[in-house]
Amino acid sequence: MILEVIILKINYMLKRVYLDYAATAPADERVIKAMEPYFRRFFGNPSSLHYFGQQARGAMETAREKIAHLIGAQPEEIVFTGGGTEADDFALKGVACAAKLSGNHFITTKIEHSAILNSAKFLTKQACLPCLPAGRPDRQGFVVTYLSPQKDGLIKPENLRAALTDKTILISIMHANNEVGTIEPIKKLAEVIKKFRGAKKFPLFHIDAVQTVGHIPVDVNELGVDLLSISAHKLYGPKGVGALYVRKGITLEPFIHGGEQERGRRGSTENVAGIVGFGKACELAEQEMDAERIRLAKLRDYFIKEVMSKIERVTLNGHATKRLPNNINLSFESIEGESMMLSLDLAGIACSTGSACSSNTLEPSHVMLALGVNPEMAHSSLRFTLGKETTKQDLDYTVNQLVKIIKRLRDISPYKH
Repeated sequence: MILEVIILKINYMLKRVYLDYAATAPADERVIKAMEPYFRRFFGNPSSLHYFGQQARGAMETAREKIAHLIGAQPEEIVFTGGGTEADDFALKGVACAAKLSGNHFITTKIEHSAILNSAKFLTKQACLPCLPAGRPDRQGFVVTYLSPQKDGLIKPENLRAALTDKTILISIMHANNEVGTIEPIKKLAEVIKKFRGAKKFPLFHIDAVQTVGHIPVDVNELGVDLLSISAHKLYGPKGVGALYVRKGITLEPFIHGGEQERGRRGSTENVAGIVGFGKACELAEQEMDAERIRLAKLRDYFIKEVMSKIERVTLNGHATKRLPNNINLSFESIEGESMMLSLDLAGIACSTGSACSSNTLEPSHVMLALGVNPEMAHSSLRFTLGKETTKQDLDYTVNQLVKIIKRLRDISPYKH
């Protein structure tokens, strides 16, 4: 009991540094304030025709406009979901059913988020979707091509072109990788798809923009994409709400059936308070994003320089310059990432060894392996992601702690060094 009290006191006194913003970000105080009236005062169901319902409906549509404006879309092209994963799932399964007579081929990459990879895997299963017509070859499931990235994480447009076939109905590629931060050449990839498609309806182009919307400029028309996924909690909004952008004229088969919410595209009563917070977060991002990404890029580069100058045998993963302004992924030779992460946590510093959605597995990161990193080095990687509350002092403290931790762990490491 005494030991537990001592540990609690030490934990309370520790300096706390949060460097895991790619996993989730704290809700902005202004977002929380905007949401509060919609839990009690304006609590109505937005599908109801009375005063309470229409107050909720009005707030929801205002939020839809703010979200659409941030990405250069029209409000009616925004479909609210329960988060980024649902938006990804909706994109893949919705296209699969809607295009069932046009083809059965998907293209994605080996470095996608599990939300895409697991949905793609599901679609390859025999007769996984009841919408597929019986007696056809594609009734046996969809065929998925996984593009390999370059060592820096970039997908080459010529490799995408080589993978396209007359049966391809959808390409899904992450805008920026959640683990190593590499920003993909989406506009160039979209040009390849558009040229191949010609006057046909398919293939469509979906991007998972969960890590980019609100952090770097994203315009659906400039990028040339048909579908785009967003998650509110990645840009200082609430958890449990996201959106799928669906370009006007594209029909998706809904996979959550129920009422006629979201113009019949997604059943279930909308999370009005969450949507209001989502809209506020997008409004704030539009106002503050440019200054913040410049600030974070400077802090990112400073941190990388400090770590590499003070610690030997460190490798930066991902593209050196075409990367998110807040992302730093480093491999430390001869040390397991889990040991480093836990040691940093004891020092009050939060980071990760990869995607938070895959943190319960002991397998090396599929992203790192796809980049050609050997399993030992893949196990030796840490991801630091910065955010609004990150300061230079936070990074200096982290570097100092990291130097001590790396020295201690290497001294006891069984690996040769």
